[in-house]
Amino acid sequence: MFKTLASAFKNRELRKSIIITLVLLLVYRLGCYLPTPGLNRGLYESIAGSDTTGILSLLNAVTGSALSNAAIFALGVTPYINASIIVQLLSVAIPPLERLSKEGDEGRDKINLITKIVALVLALAQGLGIVLGLGMDYIDPIFGSNLKWLTSIFVVLVLMAGTCFTMWLGDKITEQGIGNGLSLIIFVGIIASSAQSMLNAIVNIKNSLTYLWELLGFLALVVIIFFLICFVDMAERRINVQYAKQVKGRKMYGGGASYIPMKVNASGVLPIIFASAIITFPSLIMAFCGVTAESGWFAKFWYEYLGTGSVIYSILTALLILFFAYFYATIQFNPSDVSLNIQQHGGFIPGIRQGKPTTEYLRKISHRITLFGAIFLAFIALVPSVLFSAVAVGQQGLLNSFTATGMLIVVSVAIEFRDQLEAQLMMRRHKNIL
Repeated sequence: MFKTLASAFKNRELRKSIIITLVLLLVYRLGCYLPTPGLNRGLYESIAGSDTTGILSLLNAVTGSALSNAAIFALGVTPYINASIIVQLLSVAIPPLERLSKEGDEGRDKINLITKIVALVLALAQGLGIVLGLGMDYIDPIFGSNLKWLTSIFVVLVLMAGTCFTMWLGDKITEQGIGNGLSLIIFVGIIASSAQSMLNAIVNIKNSLTYLWELLGFLALVVIIFFLICFVDMAERRINVQYAKQVKGRKMYGGGASYIPMKVNASGVLPIIFASAIITFPSLIMAFCGVTAESGWFAKFWYEYLGTGSVIYSILTALLILFFAYFYATIQFNPSDVSLNIQQHGGFIPGIRQGKPTTEYLRKISHRITLFGAIFLAFIALVPSVLFSAVAVGQQGLLNSFTATGMLIVVSVAIEFRDQLEAQLMMRRHKNIL
């Protein structure tokens, strides 16, 4: 990775693209500390920063602490991520969207426009949810105490504008920089949150020597889990494909061998995000509405038996991860289309007949790989948090620094950035040769 970066900085065009990317990411980080006018930051931070294991901690890590800072980028790219997921799922169920996805660049541009419109709608809904859920006590009346409703509307518009500007930054990074802009924004947000938590943990060492051993044990676990994530994320099952030779006139075409790469963790971090969003959504609503365990029998039952960290919560989260992993794998990989494509190009899998047997073979392999990947995701989503809690007893702030979902995102984005940087270097080397 460092060798690739060093080679990229030697190239003038790549060096310019990297500098533009860094400047735009710096602009985003500055926006994560600009407070939202009209929102009481102290009271808001007491709610957004108190959740250490639920969906609020995940959103706060993704936005780079902008959520707990009540910044103008508090919503970040989460509305666009949710909109992308919704549009992607609807493109399978709605024929017009499916046709647009197959129309090349023009179709993708239209789907991207639809995704941004849906993202604005979701940003509006989330902004209204924050303002209405928190209540007027969290609103600083910048237009006068009698016009708190006008301040609330202004807060919602500012949060929506922050989402729009974040999407614009992501598009600019994608166009003029290197890599996917929105992925890099999420990557920088998680790294920034982790760095802040690690800095606080280092400062606490002066209070007790025990904190030092807890920090070292925590870092050792982080390195092991990072290695495990990298190992599984880059793992793939290669299915050999043999192509028959064809004689046309006096020349012979085709022949040779290739393979179909099937990633073990093809769905990435999406099943964990879906499962966490669904299982913690009621808790999120109750937290914003001020509902506690003493508010009623249902709230008491939920926090005691279905709250974060409970046995039933862990079981439901694992089952939802399994479900969404299989669901996403079904959308992403179609054995029938792959089998037909192989047959049309004169290929076959050694030992497997063409047609339906090839389809069934590919489906069986896909199900096995998806099962292993889903079990791995469930393990990463549940076990590391328990180990971190056991190791960092006196450093509970470390639990927000490296969440399982955050580590998966960091690894995936880093690998994607490296691959695109290597592709850019290879393209320019070939261009110089020509």
